[in-house]
Amino acid sequence: MGSRNDDEAGRESGRSVVERLPGSGPLRTVLQPLTRTSGYYAKSWRDYLGDGPDQMPIARPTVALAAEAFRDEVVLLGLRARRPVSGARGFERINGEVEEALEFYGERGLLDEPQRYFAAPEPLTDVEVRPVRRRNRSYSRLRWQSAYRPLPGEPGGDRWLGYRAMSRGYGLMLRHPDPRPWLMCIHGTEMGRAAIDLALFRAWYLHETLGLNVMLPVLPMHGPRAAGLPKGAVFPGEDVLDDIHATAHAVHDVRSLLSWIRREQPDAPIGVYGMSLGGFISALVASLDDDLLCAVLGVPVADLVELLGRHSGLRRDDPRRRTIELATPLGRMISPLALEPRVPMRGRFIYAGLADQVVHPRKQVGRLWEHWGRPDIEWYRGGHAGFFRSRPVQRFVTDALTQSGLVSALPPGAAEPSGALTG
Repeated sequence: MGSRNDDEAGRESGRSVVERLPGSGPLRTVLQPLTRTSGYYAKSWRDYLGDGPDQMPIARPTVALAAEAFRDEVVLLGLRARRPVSGARGFERINGEVEEALEFYGERGLLDEPQRYFAAPEPLTDVEVRPVRRRNRSYSRLRWQSAYRPLPGEPGGDRWLGYRAMSRGYGLMLRHPDPRPWLMCIHGTEMGRAAIDLALFRAWYLHETLGLNVMLPVLPMHGPRAAGLPKGAVFPGEDVLDDIHATAHAVHDVRSLLSWIRREQPDAPIGVYGMSLGGFISALVASLDDDLLCAVLGVPVADLVELLGRHSGLRRDDPRRRTIELATPLGRMISPLALEPRVPMRGRFIYAGLADQVVHPRKQVGRLWEHWGRPDIEWYRGGHAGFFRSRPVQRFVTDALTQSGLVSALPPGAAEPSGALTG
């Protein structure tokens, strides 16, 4: 397995080239994806010619694979532009809240027993269902009053309650008139909009060809639940306590919807399928709910605070980086790595990209795969968003839903969902 030092050395070598450039930030920023991709490509050759990580296949580095990594670096550049890191004064508040949170959760034993932090929601009974017809297809928009509330006195809780858009839950539903199995599809960062979610999950293929009822909830701080938020309020983002509340709120809402499905259709087989941030939430739900038949995690995040630290761009001697490091126990508290999966072993599935520069294949996916007992995994030759174009991933998801028993009989041609790209 490649060492931590080797991995960091690859990033540092690319960073040092940028830092030696004359002039100010803009030139360095523009060239950063190129230099970071060069570091990735060089390290890939070292892994290929050496031992490499033992939980990942060792693929021969190619220009196409480097291009996938470059696309991810450009995406990260855009995310950093939209989510710039605050200055020292802004981090003083974040640091203060992190210190308060460590004391608050520590006194209540939640850092040692994180499953207690995710209290089961009350059954959801009142959901507004509005039919929608688009392009000769029908689905429903869901709205409900979210009952999530931070714990009394929880750091950042009053601010979270001030985000008014969080009080309403939203989602899409593709439902057959007769009882069918259900698949809860949980989106990733920058998603939460109907056209994008329906396309990336290939929801019509899941619904029409595989015969599933499909539920697509909107995560906090995404889509219509991002309305009216102050500048810089995003999930995930640098504000650690917002990330904690958003995670707890997302898990609460998904479990509430599961209770509503079970009320509508008792004993219905249900699975969850999440991408990236949605894979993170899916893994948490699959570690808290006792009655899921399967969980498919696509390019999943395992530790949100570690991910934020990795992409912060802060030097090791930067005080703001020390704030993120101080928050490590909080990241563990809301990580699926701190919980035991409850979905049956035959229903656990993961796919991930060999060239993923957003969710690190070893530090994130590899750790979660190990923690979940090394279930079936598909390593595709691509970057973070490369799964959408990967036929092996499409077949893997279909096979996973069949193998788990959520889909009982695979229709002819169902393993090739190429016609389900449109939303």
